[in-house]
Amino acid sequence: MTQLFISAFITLFVVIDPPGCAPIYAGLTKGATQAQRRNMAIRATAIAAAILVVFALFGEDLLGALHIELDSFRIAGGLMLFWIAFEMVFEKRTQRREERAEKVAATPEVEDVSVFPMAMPMLAGPGAIASVMLLTSTAKGLEGTLVVLAALAAVLLLTMVALIAAGPLMKLFGDRVEAVITRLLGVLLAALAAQYVIDGLKNSFGL
Repeated sequence: MTQLFISAFITLFVVIDPPGCAPIYAGLTKGATQAQRRNMAIRATAIAAAILVVFALFGEDLLGALHIELDSFRIAGGLMLFWIAFEMVFEKRTQRREERAEKVAATPEVEDVSVFPMAMPMLAGPGAIASVMLLTSTAKGLEGTLVVLAALAAVLLLTMVALIAAGPLMKLFGDRVEAVITRLLGVLLAALAAQYVIDGLKNSFGL
């Protein structure tokens, strides 16, 4: 169970990417008071948590209703995560997030960024949904599912702290350190994504 928790924690941490979300959030909430930033960070994390928990608990049933085998989802999810990893290593993901943030910031009537773009698609995006479904599907029984949910809760708690402390953190670390962390996490995610694809192919072809 400890190994499952560590694996789930690393996977979700890399996909949700709190260090990458913090500077975007800092840019989106410029001009807001500290209390407003804190409230939006808590709200964004809570909404993302609700979305991910629903997919963690009922995602497999949804796949069954659509007649999609779990191994097919493993392969598709692995490929999707590999693409995210590729973008992280070459900083495409950060660039896309910044462009999305600029569009939101350029719209004067949008003040609360907790739902869009923070909760979705930045925190509970396709990669995070695929990851949490894959992790719960490989977990054995109720205990395994609870371990995955505990890892998700830990990652989201760290994410909330990172968002609240986004301004001071950016001053402390700077852009260069953030870029190094993002690339390292991208390489790790690529290896995890490859493992998902390998497991899916093994089970599909009985290897």
